[in-house]
Amino acid sequence: MTERAGHSPAGEARSGEGIDRVVVVMPAHNEDQHLDRALAALRAAADTLQRARPAVETAITVVLDTCTDRSADIAAGYAAADPRFTAIQVRLGSTGGSRAAGVLAAGITTGPRSGSTWLANTDADSAVPRNWLVRQVEMADAGADAVLGSVEPDPAGTDPAILRRWLERHPFREDHPHIYGANFGVRASAYLAAGGFPRMRAHEDRVLVENLRKQAYSVQATDTNRVITSGRTHARAPQGFGAYLRVLALDLPQLDLPALDRGSGDFRP
Repeated sequence: MTERAGHSPAGEARSGEGIDRVVVVMPAHNEDQHLDRALAALRAAADTLQRARPAVETAITVVLDTCTDRSADIAAGYAAADPRFTAIQVRLGSTGGSRAAGVLAAGITTGPRSGSTWLANTDADSAVPRNWLVRQVEMADAGADAVLGSVEPDPAGTDPAILRRWLERHPFREDHPHIYGANFGVRASAYLAAGGFPRMRAHEDRVLVENLRKQAYSVQATDTNRVITSGRTHARAPQGFGAYLRVLALDLPQLDLPALDRGSGDFRP
């Protein structure tokens, strides 16, 4: 859905200010099976943005939340090879807290430059397309304060019956009604005015978008930069994407029901 801002909050940069800086934040907890692909995809998206908009500065922050696997080593490798990448370690046990920590570590504060800084958010089990950042910047320059992208469960790792049911309920189109932390961008000034990401185990993205809408910021939804995300059904967050796919699986006819990983149900970003 496309919503136009009805006002510009006092003291904040006007909606539609041109973007000259992009900050990407990616939380991760024990994602060494997916992280290398996720970071390689981000690097490709940043390279594409650099070619299309060489004046736009790009920084990528990986927030390692209580990792005990090889995730920190993988992120460190990217940071050592590419100055655009930074990895920080936290012990929060919260996707919202991790995202907010990444924004803070990137030095996002209220000021003249906050209106021209764009915050792009994704997840460590997801792969963004090459046009991911270019498309968000295009929409921001056209007046968007927040961009809600679409996602698709990875066909290579998703049970076909679950994928079929998911696609039936989530047709790909512009102005879709969905909010995914794996594909979400927001102007820094709007993010700060709306209170940022709350420290929640799930739905921190929904809360932020609700606050943006309450303040009449321009929130636009698109399928033009679709992200591929993990189709696992063992939930890392009790009410996260994996938990939703598990619900879809349980709603299938018995003969179509795939074998599910039991999972602990504990939150992890």
